[in-house]
Parts: sequence; structure tokens; C-alpha cells
Amino acid sequence: MMLRKIRNSLLLALLLCLPLVAVAANTELTWYGHAAFKITTPAGKVLLIDPWITNPANKNGKEDLARLDKADLILVTHGHFDHVGNSTEIAKKTGAKLVTTFDLGKAMATYGGYPKEQMGYDTQGNFGGELTLLDGEVKIAFIPAIHSSTIMAPEGSADKDIHDGGNPGGFLITVKNGPAIYHTGDTDVFSDMALIRQFHKVDVMLAAIGGHFTMGPQRAAEAVKLVDPGMVIPMHFGTFPILDGTPNALEKILTDHHSRTKVKTMAIGASIKL
Repeated sequence: MMLRKIRNSLLLALLLCLPLVAVAANTELTWYGHAAFKITTPAGKVLLIDPWITNPANKNGKEDLARLDKADLILVTHGHFDHVGNSTEIAKKTGAKLVTTFDLGKAMATYGGYPKEQMGYDTQGNFGGELTLLDGEVKIAFIPAIHSSTIMAPEGSADKDIHDGGNPGGFLITVKNGPAIYHTGDTDVFSDMALIRQFHKVDVMLAAIGGHFTMGPQRAAEAVKLVDPGMVIPMHFGTFPILDGTPNALEKILTDHHSRTKVKTMAIGASIKL
């Protein structure tokens, strides 16, 4: 009788612990090609980063865009068309709030048609600042980038001018009960990347490696060494022929340098658990 009570108590304790373990390991990352990612948090909140879902590398782009019926936040690193992407269309469908620098957000609303009521001081910031959003589910820090940022009106608009999009950047996204993810945006390597890890350990680095407009594998490897993430996922390569940096080249350089960082190459449309 006593053994049965002990066994039942142990089983009850195990069952009570199981949900906690499942929640802690349930952040999901999806890559749509180029610099477009979706993060689904343990609580089911959805963040989209640079959501050019219909980019040329994503053969299922139109279908993926049609299936995106939930988004809580849309994060955009800078104003170029290949990063603003399908933001406005998704925002109008889902009600997602815009997370950008204040200057970029104003430009996207003024020239890009992003709904003004879905942006404001609560989700707008600037470099050095950090936002706590979705009832504490995520913290988002604004990280500088070495690049440029302009914005144009959507195709078919009478406005053909190029407008200022503020300064380019990246994001450090810290998920409650989940990983810290650094999306570099479009950037070259810069020495202050080393400061990022002084404030928070980076679990996953989403790093541009294509070259031509951003750092290529050689310079991306230097960026990885500065940030020292647990894992680096290459992005912004292969979308166009001129973006000829490859994950294999990045991995070889990091291996030659005895880096501790694991290179994870994602297939377009694939998801991984973090």
C-alpha cells in the first residue's frame, strides 16, 4: 500500500513537470528565404522579421503569404524593398503592430501605406533602446547596422521618388522561456558587435552572408567571432546571382578558425525548434 502511494506521488509530480518542459523548448523559427523569418514564441505569439515572403528564392511565396493569417508584430530592419517586403499587406490582414525606428515607421506609413493606427511609441524605438512587448513575452533591442535605408511607394503608385528611411539596423529579440535571437539586418561587420554579448548572450545569430550589398562569408565569420552566438543561421544569399556568398564558405572559415559556433543552414520554408 505504501509503495503504491509513493509510486502515484512520483507519477503526479512527473505529470506536473511535463508541461513546463514543453513550454520552455517551444520557440519555433521559420525561414522564408532572403532575410524573412517568422518567430513563434512558447505562448503562440507570432513575430515576422523583414517579411518579403514572395521573394524570388521562395517558390511557394504566394501560398505562404496567403496562409499567414496571424501576426502580432512585424519587425523591419530598414526601408529597402527586399526587407519591407509584404509588410503592409500582412499588417492590413492581421492587425500586426510595426516595430521599427521612429523614422522608418513614419516613412512606411507615409509612403508605403502601413496602417498608422498599428504603430506608435509603444512599438517604435531607436538604437540603444529596448522594448518589452506582448505582455512581457518578448524584449526587442535596436542594434545599429552599417548599410543604408531608403523607401519607395508600392509598385503602381504615382510617387516614384526615393524617400529617406532613417538609419538601418538589426534586432536582438529575447523570448521569454526561449532564446535570444540576433537578426543582423543588412550590414558589414563592425567592431561594436562585440558589445552585444556584453549585455546578453546570443543563442542564435541570423547573419547576412551574400556579399555585394552586405558582408560576405569572410566578413560574416568575423562578425560571428565578435558576437559569439551558440548558432549562426546564414541568410540574404542566393536570392539573386550577385548574392553569391554560401553557407559552406562561412562554415569552412569558422571551422578553420576553431569557432565554437555551430552553422545551421535552413531550407526555405523550413522550421526549427529552438
